[in-house]
Amino acid sequence: MNQTLHRFKTGTVILVGILLLLAGFTASLSIGAYSISFSEVFGLLFSPDGSKASSIIETIRLPRAVTGVVIGMCLASAGGLMQAITNNPLASPQVFGVNAGASLMVVIGVVLFPGLGAGTLVYAAFLGAAAGGAAVYYMASTGGGMTPVKLALSGITIHLLLSSMIEGVVLFHETSTEDVLFWLAGGIDGRAWPDVQLLLPWAAVGLFGAVMIGKPLTTLGLGDDVAQGLGQKIGWIRGGAAILVVILAGISVAVAGPIGFIGLIIPNIIRKLLGPDYRILLPVSALYGAVLLTSADVLSRFISYPGEAPVGIVTALIGAPFFLYLAGRGGRNA
Repeated sequence: MNQTLHRFKTGTVILVGILLLLAGFTASLSIGAYSISFSEVFGLLFSPDGSKASSIIETIRLPRAVTGVVIGMCLASAGGLMQAITNNPLASPQVFGVNAGASLMVVIGVVLFPGLGAGTLVYAAFLGAAAGGAAVYYMASTGGGMTPVKLALSGITIHLLLSSMIEGVVLFHETSTEDVLFWLAGGIDGRAWPDVQLLLPWAAVGLFGAVMIGKPLTTLGLGDDVAQGLGQKIGWIRGGAAILVVILAGISVAVAGPIGFIGLIIPNIIRKLLGPDYRILLPVSALYGAVLLTSADVLSRFISYPGEAPVGIVTALIGAPFFLYLAGRGGRNA
């Protein structure tokens, strides 16, 4: 009976997530400085007619909405993977310095090597993400092992250090960093189909890998000794998951800047609702990561209406209190 109830609950959570995502996606196509009714959106989406509204949907809002969905999935999955390999609910790309490391390398690439293409900057983001995450992991795991408090302090320390370096680069190159400053707040406005084409292959690799590694991560959650006793190679599992985190977070930062807290909020909520089985937790987290970022993007359009505000502002307003709540509980699983 408990198994049947859990399956029903899981199905309900997934169905609600799909409906919320459809609603958010439709709102993303409808709401903006030029308002388009929901009925028009559905009509023009499937039957473009060359009108102004059709052009806006096709060239501006649709690639932006698709970018939001995919990046939300990537960030939530990256957060879930990090929490699995560290066994710490405070772990996320934001807290672990992954976003900040990727951002630093992209800013250096844009400012010092302006001729670099977007495809090359992705590899710079991967390198920075790996370096930032490794630095925080090393600091947090030394001197008696990793604890939630040490993780938070190490993450904040590395984040501030890398942020200061970013500010230094920006300060000494003010004339070439106007667009970078807006990008650093985290946003998906202005994203076009080339950005989607850059994003999709890497996101597909990372998300597919996250689904495939769900079962070993669930076994890992039973403890290293138990996992080894069941034949799991825990070093390979953690290493593979770490590579997936770098891919998912790195491509997200390269395309949309350092959007924070999605990887912290969503996996904790899904774990509370559906339990610690990563075969379920990771794909459902991806779904709700898309819901959160898409909804936050819609909300961000009202902050400075009819202008645009970075979606990172909205996710920070939601995520910062959530982080303080988890830290106040000592980082125990939600």
